[in-house]
Amino acid sequence: MNDAFSRSEFLQASATAGAAGSVGHAIGAAGPGAALKMRWYGGGVYELATPDDKTIVLVDAWIWNNTGFKAFGIEKPVELAGAAAYARHIKARSPSAVIVALTHDHGDHMGDYFELLGALVAAGIDVKTVGQSDLMRVALVPKFKAANLDNTQLVLNGGAGINMGGTASYKGVKIELVPAVHSTAAGYPAAGFIIDVGGARVYASGDTDVFGDMALIGTRYKPDLAVVSSGNGAFTMGPEDAALRCKLVGAAHAVPVHYAHNPLVLGPQCGDAFAAAVTRISPSTRVTLLKPGASTTLNLATNAR
Repeated sequence: MNDAFSRSEFLQASATAGAAGSVGHAIGAAGPGAALKMRWYGGGVYELATPDDKTIVLVDAWIWNNTGFKAFGIEKPVELAGAAAYARHIKARSPSAVIVALTHDHGDHMGDYFELLGALVAAGIDVKTVGQSDLMRVALVPKFKAANLDNTQLVLNGGAGINMGGTASYKGVKIELVPAVHSTAAGYPAAGFIIDVGGARVYASGDTDVFGDMALIGTRYKPDLAVVSSGNGAFTMGPEDAALRCKLVGAAHAVPVHYAHNPLVLGPQCGDAFAAAVTRISPSTRVTLLKPGASTTLNLATNAR
């Protein structure tokens, strides 16, 4: 008899042992619901916004250099083609705040970060940023200075950012840092976020593998939406494990990202593979698939918290 567990069996067993019943509870009690706009910029980069555009949260900052459009055969929209065009696009929406949440320092997540911040500041937009505290107050400080940007004014918590379990709030948005299993260039921890915006709570996984304590993230935070890396290949988990992650965090709604942007990850077929895996592994989770540049309004069932 072979007693060895498969990867998925081990994670499901450990999640059950460590948080019995937590996944069902996380999906369970319903709150009033919330509408949230989402636009995928390709790769692992996307925008979350309230329906009136007053609050915009960007998860990572690789926009005009983003290569996530090519595999889909989609022309990059003109407003995403450069820093100045993007700043004009954001300013025309008249947001009261733009927050850039940086998961980690790889180029496909922060390749346009400093140029983006500079363009938004120059356009007179109220922009803030946040990320893991040592990344923000140690590793990136020289780069802020080189870009003539004041990190103490731009980075939330007076330049300190947030560490695991820490919190930052700005103009009605609350952001908390949660673990991600991934590497970074500077050696500081990669991270995901719990983002409270517009009455919804979003688990932004960042680049990560699946791990059993995702069940604790579900129990502790009860996210309404999970935006999950799914591209497999050399860098992150693939569709099957991403579907298991949805089950572990108890996500009632999920959107896959971080695929089709380089030759080492799955192509456009990843979205359908993720949706099929969710149907089998986390059937209570509703899936929305996007194409780069596309936006949609997600009508989310919110958890009672």
